[in-house]
Amino acid sequence: MGKIFHVASNEDILGGKVTDVYFTNVIKALRHLDLNPYVAAEVRAGSLPEDWEWAVFAGLEESLRLLEGRPVDVYAMPEGTLFRTEETVLIVEGRYQDFAILETALLGFLCQASGVATKAARCRVAAGERMVISFGARRMHPAITPMIERNAFIGGCDGVAVVASAELIGEKPLGTMSHSLLLCVGDEARAFQAFDATADAYIRRVALVDTFQDEKFGALTAAEALGDRLFAVRLDTPSSRRGDFLKIIREVRWELDLRGFREVKIFLSGGLDEHDILRYNAYADAYGVGTSISNAPVVDYSLDIVEVEGKPRAKRGKMSGKKQVFRCPSCEESLLRPWDEAPPSCGCGEKMEPLLRRYLEKGKLVQELPTPQRIRNYVLQQLSGRELKAPS
Repeated sequence: MGKIFHVASNEDILGGKVTDVYFTNVIKALRHLDLNPYVAAEVRAGSLPEDWEWAVFAGLEESLRLLEGRPVDVYAMPEGTLFRTEETVLIVEGRYQDFAILETALLGFLCQASGVATKAARCRVAAGERMVISFGARRMHPAITPMIERNAFIGGCDGVAVVASAELIGEKPLGTMSHSLLLCVGDEARAFQAFDATADAYIRRVALVDTFQDEKFGALTAAEALGDRLFAVRLDTPSSRRGDFLKIIREVRWELDLRGFREVKIFLSGGLDEHDILRYNAYADAYGVGTSISNAPVVDYSLDIVEVEGKPRAKRGKMSGKKQVFRCPSCEESLLRPWDEAPPSCGCGEKMEPLLRRYLEKGKLVQELPTPQRIRNYVLQQLSGRELKAPS
């Protein structure tokens, strides 16, 4: 049987079938000339999407698996590093024909993963200490769901909803209930009680309260049906019914508090992004964020040759020569410098540290790759104290 789904296999990607045809044309021409120069090629982003001032470098693990076993050296920022435009995030060194046909796949791994991780990080900054769960798998091709939710998690989401994604990152899937349960049962209180009776013990009891009635009455129905077992009420109100959604949320909070259900939290979902989160933080305690994370803008990296046979050489508009990114461990200021330059001192007086380190040496992995949990903690550490600019 041939392929059932329209996706590339591991073999297709590793074998260089997922490549723009001009790379195969280049290799043919180089072979005709009997040329296979030793080059250094760097990955950087000349701009970032929307109003982003920084982005999260992600997709490194898959990129290393792509290049592993080939006679190349790879230097990169640690996965999860926050970076800015023009900063080199990854360098590949080797004979050009040994990695040329993998450029398309390499950039694909990095561009989408970094976009997803950055959007999740922005939602994390907006939410502060409030819970954020990745809800966007159903908006994307299922073959890439684990990749999307892994990067949502490392970017700062507290959990992911899809079973396969949770298995990949070593976490338990998090979720609430769907409208289909209430529609099939036909009675909200009975549906809430059935969910409570059957859901795994680790799953917090979050009742979806906007299926049949006004949200505040649905919230009170859930509180009365589950009592102390109710963790939160979830509002997934459709746009056609939202009106002033902030006032609806405030009203739900008021009615719950008035009746002694102050511990019941308010969980929001449905078309949210980081700017919505900032607006709803006054009353919301948790968020399920879907499409804005899973369909995040990609980080538009390019991969450019900057050295040929050890000599600086780059196309117009690019700075030639390998580059290192130095960062101050205290104030986090960054400087882009020639590769062989000694670590400079920061304006604050601290010695700056090089960010790019070697991960592959002649195709062999020479660094231990961190778990998603360690990468997430690294991202959260860098996000501490950051704020988002209001949309213009």
